[in-house]
This record gives sequence, C-alpha cells and structure tokens, in this order.
Amino acid sequence: MDEGSLVRELVFRPVRSGNSLEDTVSRLIQTIRLGVVAPGGALPPERALAVRFSVSRDTVREAIKELSDAGYLTARRGRYGGTFVADPLPAGGEVVPPGPGELDDLIGLREVLEGSASRLAAGRELGSGARAELWTRLTEVQAASPADYRRLDSRLHLSIAELAGVPSLVGLIADNRTRINELLDSFPLLARNIGHSNRQHEAIVLAILAGNEAGAEESMREHLEGSAALLRGFLA
Repeated sequence: MDEGSLVRELVFRPVRSGNSLEDTVSRLIQTIRLGVVAPGGALPPERALAVRFSVSRDTVREAIKELSDAGYLTARRGRYGGTFVADPLPAGGEVVPPGPGELDDLIGLREVLEGSASRLAAGRELGSGARAELWTRLTEVQAASPADYRRLDSRLHLSIAELAGVPSLVGLIADNRTRINELLDSFPLLARNIGHSNRQHEAIVLAILAGNEAGAEESMREHLEGSAALLRGFLA
C-alpha cells in the first residue's frame, strides 16, 4: 500500500497508554500480518515510529528487538540500512485458540463489517485511480504464490474497506482481520480454496466497479462464508 494509504495511517496511529511496549509490538505485528509493510520492506525510522505511536524511542527500539529476536524483523546497516520485515517470514508459532464464543463473534463481526464495506464501496462514484488500484489489488492476489497469498488477500480486502469512505470502518476491519489471519495461518492453505476464493474476489470487484451495491454485498458475504466454514472446521 502506498505511503498515503488510510490503512497505513490507521496502523501507525498512537498506541493506548498503560501497555506501551505490548501495544507497540502488537501494532508492528499488525503491519506485517496485514501486508502494510511487505516482506523485505522497510519500516519507518525509529524516530518516526516513536512520533506516530506516541511512545519513546526506547519503547520502539525494545519492540523492534523483541520482533527481531522472534524472526519477524531484521536490521541492515549502512547508507540504505534500517529495520526491514524479514523475507521470508518465520513459520507461524503456536496460536492462542479462540476462547468460548470468540470465533462466532469474529466471524459475525467480519460479515457485518466487510459486507457493509462492499455495499458502500459499490455505492460511491469511484475515480479512475481508485478503480485502477482496486483492479490491481485483484490481479495481485490472483497471481500470488501460496507464501504471499494471505498478505495480498488482506490488501485487497482492506482496499475495498478504504473505498467505502468511512475511515473508522477501515480500522475496525483491520483489527478484525489481524486476528482472523492469525487463526487462518494456524492450518494449511488449500490450493482448491485459493482458486475458489479468487473467483469470488473477482465477482466482488466487478460488482463494486459496476455500482451493484446488493451484488457486491452478497458476493462478499458468500466469500466470507467459505472462510468461516474453514475456521469452524479446523478450530471449533
């Protein structure tokens, strides 16, 4: 996503007070899980992160060290140095299983948020740039390797959320998507499911571009039902 992306701005917003280190680590992990910074991509400098998160540089430095030790980040020295997202990313560790009722809550909230976002996006008059970016996100996920699929899938869904024109909705979807991705990463990515998802992605995007509000919402809900079935099958 580009530097001015609404998703990027929301992810790099000030953290809550009280647990600044934990919240900074969580926010940095979110940038990785949602593909805001791709594997091999550079994080903003420590000073900039401290300003964006409203924490001290020591807190940022400690959070980066934690994630570097875990294999998610790597440091490079020299003129083009900085902190970069690891490429490849480490294999997912042990995932905290969903608590009682959490899975149904996550799935239900996702349906409400993303179904509404698709309808709102389809109802807006989109400029040529927005339409081209949405199509680019679709073609990227359709061509993605299994290793990149989840990240590019997230970028497509968050691009749709941005097109809805409701900034707070994007933040809610990003938070929901982060936990959903964590759970999805705990079981294998199925090749047949990728093909099926991509056909559904195309139906969603075409409905949005055609201004078909009901069709966009229905296509998104049908798409999310597939993910919900997998989550319940593996985790319920």
